Amino acid sequence: MAVFTLGALTTVPVPARPDLVAAPVWEALVASGIQDAVGVVEIDPSVSDTAATQATYGLSTDTLANCVVVAGKREGEERIAACVVLATTRADVNGAVRRRLDVRKSSFLAMDRAVGLTGMEYGGITPIGLPSDWPVLVDARVAASAAVIVGSGIRRSKLILPGIVLAGLPGVEVLEGLAKPLEG
Repeated sequence: MAVFTLGALTTVPVPARPDLVAAPVWEALVASGIQDAVGVVEIDPSVSDTAATQATYGLSTDTLANCVVVAGKREGEERIAACVVLATTRADVNGAVRRRLDVRKSSFLAMDRAVGLTGMEYGGITPIGLPSDWPVLVDARVAASAAVIVGSGIRRSKLILPGIVLAGLPGVEVLEGLAKPLEG
């Protein structure tokens, strides 16, 4: 069973606290058989945003990953994907993501739509448990991480798991160049 310690956060295996993950996240963890490889930790929901989580819990930015939902249209058909990038980077929405979705322009999905379509809380959206027809694009740096912190589907907790476990989930595509470094 997975127990991780990063900064001031120490997880318990997800099966010990399934109440700390959104329903679609728990279902996906069990369906994929990785629930024992993933840790969960309760946090103060008021500090669930990446920068606040980092500062509050003394975390390195290269262990924090953001999951953003992006959409574009092609011939009237909306195409949606989730992108997972390290906090030290930003998703290349109008480069790598646009090309992968094969759309003319891509942009972040509106908060209310992202929440409605995922069944997760804003600020807690995670790449685990998303609609099965969405590709989950994971930057190669995330996949190479020994342990990465992602949302749990709710704001009051975080998941920690090896990048390779995340990369092995159904629907995940690991892409080099999905993200660009943040500009200083």
